[in-house]
Amino acid sequence: MVKERIILGIDPGTTVMGYGVIRVLGNQPSLVSMGVLELQKYQNHYIKLKKIYETITRLCDNYTPDELAIEAPFFGKNVQSMLKLGRAQGVAMAAALARDLPVFEYAPLKIKQSITGNGRASKEQVAHFLTRYLKIETDPKYLDATDGVAAALCHFFQNQGIKKENTVKSWKEFMSKNPGRVK
Repeated sequence: MVKERIILGIDPGTTVMGYGVIRVLGNQPSLVSMGVLELQKYQNHYIKLKKIYETITRLCDNYTPDELAIEAPFFGKNVQSMLKLGRAQGVAMAAALARDLPVFEYAPLKIKQSITGNGRASKEQVAHFLTRYLKIETDPKYLDATDGVAAALCHFFQNQGIKKENTVKSWKEFMSKNPGRVK
């Protein structure tokens, strides 16, 4: 019997938070859902944190994930922005932990490296890979949604055992090794 895993991926933010839910059957991931929580309409930072908590809780209740993968904050020049982002990440983690989900944190460079083979890839490159790999038919409104999916897929790649002999170093190499998976 093939075991199913559900992974919730989060790209935390205080303006837009992206999320993605993937389902893994055996060693095959597929997209279940992705979207964004738009927070720019709320002026109060604490209300934004409340909305993040409520959204993560709702996603956990709706999809019953087995694990949460979240993008770690990166060091920026603006300390206040960094603190706000850290709070958003902490609230998302707390919501998952309140639902007894194990939390896994990945640096942005690690996620991009895992998905595209290039730790400095753009959001557009990550989205392009995901649309082909997971056969997403429509482009998301915001790239934050695909960043959420990327966090979940990175967790799968890191922990589900994409075997070393199956790893690739570039998108071009992936396409050549997987002609049936990409168009």
